Amino acid sequence: MKRKINTAKKHRVLAVASGGGHWVQLLRLRPAFANSNVHFATVDPKAKAQVAPAPFYTFKDANRDTKLKLMLSALQIAVIVLRVRPHVVISTGAAPGYLAIRMAKLIGARTMFIDSIANANELSLSAHLAKRHADKLVTQWPSVAEKTGANFIGSVL
Repeated sequence: MKRKINTAKKHRVLAVASGGGHWVQLLRLRPAFANSNVHFATVDPKAKAQVAPAPFYTFKDANRDTKLKLMLSALQIAVIVLRVRPHVVISTGAAPGYLAIRMAKLIGARTMFIDSIANANELSLSAHLAKRHADKLVTQWPSVAEKTGANFIGSVL
């Protein structure tokens, strides 16, 4: 069941990324969120200064090799999604971004997963998993889009 978006109010966007390059790429998308009420979530509490005064949340950094941390991260992300109740979730990866998209779909949010520019030959594991669930999957490489059916609309960098 999809939730109707009230166009009289600003859209609530939850922008989620792991640290490092994933976070840098997400920050480069900020101009696209100019007319939205954006909430940011990542793994590094120090990143709050980069997005202040926007609402900011943190979750445990995890990946497929750290299963217990991944379960904790999933729980933390679920709480963030339920607290924010976003209309839209956008992520530049990695595993936590995929988890946020899965959880956001359960509450009717629209979702977009943008695979990292580092994945020049194939989709990342997170993007591959997100392909089945995200409303839009974007790659930053035309050749990857051709091979995988993902969308190519340019690169973030």
